[in-house]
Amino acid sequence: MKRRDFIAATAGALALAGCDAPQSIEGGFTGIEVARGHALRDGALKASTPTTVFRTRVVIAGGGVAGLAAARALRLSGIDDFVLLELEDSAGGNSRGGMLEGIACPLGAHYLPVPGDDASEVQDLLEELGLRKRVSGRWEYDERNLCHSPQERLFFQGEWQEGLLPVHGVTESTLAQYRLFASRVEASQRKTRFAIPMAKMAATPEMLALDAVSFAAWLDQESLGDTHLRWYLDYCCRDDYGAGLAHVSAWAGIHYFASRHGFHAPGDDSGERDAVLTWPEGNAWLARRMVGPLGDRIKVAHAVTRIAESRSGVEVDAFDAATNTTMRWEAERCIVALPVFIAARVVENSPAVLRNAAANVRYAPWLVANVHLRAPLGDNGHGAAPSWDNLVYDTPGLGYVDARHQTLDPTPAPTVLSWYRPLGPSASDTGDGRKLLLDRPWSGWRDDLLAELSVPHPDLPSLTTRIDITRYGHAMAMPTPGLLTQLGAAQRRERIVSGRLAFAHADWSGYSIFEEAFTRGHFAGLES
Repeated sequence: MKRRDFIAATAGALALAGCDAPQSIEGGFTGIEVARGHALRDGALKASTPTTVFRTRVVIAGGGVAGLAAARALRLSGIDDFVLLELEDSAGGNSRGGMLEGIACPLGAHYLPVPGDDASEVQDLLEELGLRKRVSGRWEYDERNLCHSPQERLFFQGEWQEGLLPVHGVTESTLAQYRLFASRVEASQRKTRFAIPMAKMAATPEMLALDAVSFAAWLDQESLGDTHLRWYLDYCCRDDYGAGLAHVSAWAGIHYFASRHGFHAPGDDSGERDAVLTWPEGNAWLARRMVGPLGDRIKVAHAVTRIAESRSGVEVDAFDAATNTTMRWEAERCIVALPVFIAARVVENSPAVLRNAAANVRYAPWLVANVHLRAPLGDNGHGAAPSWDNLVYDTPGLGYVDARHQTLDPTPAPTVLSWYRPLGPSASDTGDGRKLLLDRPWSGWRDDLLAELSVPHPDLPSLTTRIDITRYGHAMAMPTPGLLTQLGAAQRRERIVSGRLAFAHADWSGYSIFEEAFTRGHFAGLES
């Protein structure tokens, strides 16, 4: 379906649903305190004088996955004297969750691929949480937490097909391009070792050569110009990195596949396919279990405004939004688990490694919309059955996941769909995505969502009761061309330490996924 045909079809679908349907839908923005973050950015919080001084052994600045992993590492090391300071009203960063009309749903990441052996620290977490155990000498994952079948489907050429790679109705030349790309990924895997987390991967000349060019330019060099292949690869880049294939490096584009089980063309039944762990609330299931043991050591709604090394330790100031006062913690060490652009603002006399990272890392804005439905959707078109991940071909969004997919109860019931829209640079979003994210009213995003998903689901507007939208202005680091080279060898180490400060965040890897954040947080905790 061409984009102009898509627009015409969506207009017709909404008209059939009834012109008053969108106005009857409630909702708004939720999940992120934008004003709080912008007050920190604008310096409005720095003038406050601390009213109270506390003492602790370690301060963790930032309560995303990296900060929570650092807290866990401290506890496992027998260190209980620490405090974790988090800007938002709940910890978890991009792995937070919420409730909509009594149904759990993600506010960010909604799954975790089963980690490979390079991510041994994540494997240990999953074992601790009972998600995997050794049976007859082999590791097995709890099937209740693995994504149930059917897992993925694509609305393509008027019907649903299994999987997300366009297959039905494509030409032999397209299939040949799929096979050619698969062979190129396999060749790259032979030349250099791709690993997650990337700190366990050596920087080979081949890797740095791929880092130097955009994924789109590399595809041109390899004569991989098929429209359907490029659409799928662009979707993959927007899904993992928040930006299109013209704006991320060839290393990032290939790493998406080569770091796990490669790219499998249709008809290729060799090799293992990725399994994923998922829950109705997404990765919040993991984050909440890391938050649980912290008790009152976690301080939410605390905006870190200053981190400074002193002769005897570290001073950390934080603005408490609940009391409108500034607190100070004096500690032996500080784990800076903040995005590098924030860390560079609050760390006094910041080390060169931090200044370099802040100067080079760029971020993709994201939007997550949770849609409450009073009843399950119908399907416009035949084909694959409703799945966990449902994508519409050639649309700006990344489709939706169904919160009830993992339930074992077959009874039709209300549900929540989580729709994802990256706003980093891409073919469909070429303007200032962050400004659009913040300036556009809720109703504009509502209408975009309804238009996109009403093509396969004409009944969507009439079934929708509420849409809650979470906005992330700096959702994820984008692995832009040259970033790995610009960051240098220091960021590719497992441990990044300067004086009494240990740095931990997915940013240091140049792209934002759970495994990267968790591993860096874990090692920062061990440093303290």
